[in-house]
Amino acid sequence: MTDRVLIARIGAPHGVRGEVRLFAFGDDPLALKHYDLTDAGGKRAFHIATMRAAKDHFVARLKGVDDRNAAEALTNTDLYVSRDALPPADDEDTFYHADLIGLAVEDPAGMRLGTVTAMFDFGAGDILEYAPEGGGKTRLIPFTKEAVPVIDIPGRRVVVVEPAETEGEEEAEEDKPD
Repeated sequence: MTDRVLIARIGAPHGVRGEVRLFAFGDDPLALKHYDLTDAGGKRAFHIATMRAAKDHFVARLKGVDDRNAAEALTNTDLYVSRDALPPADDEDTFYHADLIGLAVEDPAGMRLGTVTAMFDFGAGDILEYAPEGGGKTRLIPFTKEAVPVIDIPGRRVVVVEPAETEGEEEAEEDKPD
């Protein structure tokens, strides 16, 4: 587990007065105003002065960012918060993505498949990415109870149920030259 958790990302500027688009990664985005935020290196601190909801993001004014040029320089900056400042998970089905990164991935029989490398949300729900044990392309699995029935944080593992390959995909694999 890491001592800092990625909680938001600064997007493109909004307007000419230094406001930025802000993409929050959590259940309570407005809580961002109360946290001490830092960049990935932990060297630069950010404080949200104001924040309002927009279509699929928030529009925020950061203290010390007063014009569009300063806002542009922050585009795609990830914002982190100290784990100690975050509330504990509400229930057994709530996780911080940072807690899942690095966990072993196993199949239901206990065979090791790989290691969790990332969590994504492209708009249709969370996706777990893992690197296969023997190398090769990473795999993406929907982060649902059906596809990931066991999340064992103390045991440092998750169990995944791989989606069944369709008949057409199996045939296409067999026809590929070696």
